Amino acid sequence: MFTGIIQAIGEVAALEPRGEDLRLRVRTGKLALDGVRIGDSIATSGVCLTVVELPGDGYWADVSGETLAVTGIGKLKVGDRVNLEKALTPSTPLGGHLVSGHVDGIGEVVSRRDDGRSVRFRMRAPGKLARYIAAKGSVCVDGISLTVNAVEGAAFELNIVPHTLAETTMGDFQAGRTFNLEVDIIARYLERLLQGDAAGDSGATGVTAELLQRCGFIHGAE
Repeated sequence: MFTGIIQAIGEVAALEPRGEDLRLRVRTGKLALDGVRIGDSIATSGVCLTVVELPGDGYWADVSGETLAVTGIGKLKVGDRVNLEKALTPSTPLGGHLVSGHVDGIGEVVSRRDDGRSVRFRMRAPGKLARYIAAKGSVCVDGISLTVNAVEGAAFELNIVPHTLAETTMGDFQAGRTFNLEVDIIARYLERLLQGDAAGDSGATGVTAELLQRCGFIHGAE
């Protein structure tokens, strides 16, 4: 688990195709690797990767075909910058929100505009993930824990302060860029719990008006 509070910006040093998989080397910059061991997890632009080698200035990780299919890792190039966070410990301050590092889908930057010293971004989530994003709720964008300012359909807005722009890769974001998106883990589990026994049915769908009415959250017409 992670917090979404980025600890350093790393750089892709090598990409080695291994059949349908990939081996990735990342230079970690100012991220301290003391205490990191083979088998530990490091969130790499929001993707939980397992360290398989520690060459001294960074780490190597294996990226499975499944991870390549559902994240933007496969689009990285040597020299690209990535957000880094080591796995949280019992003493880690939870400054962001609980992040699993299991990416739900790929989002896209729609627009960027200055707003005082901050920058306002309009993002678009895949349609199937829109129901998990709520105003003033949390999302994880390329590993960064962020607060949603507004929601309109599958689009949502973020206000990014100067510190976050400087200490993460969001300063590089422009319209058209894609990013790894992880929705709030609580929202995902809440939907599943609301389905109750029906969650075991192969045809189970998400939260519907009928489901909310059956669970007592809304009332039918009088």
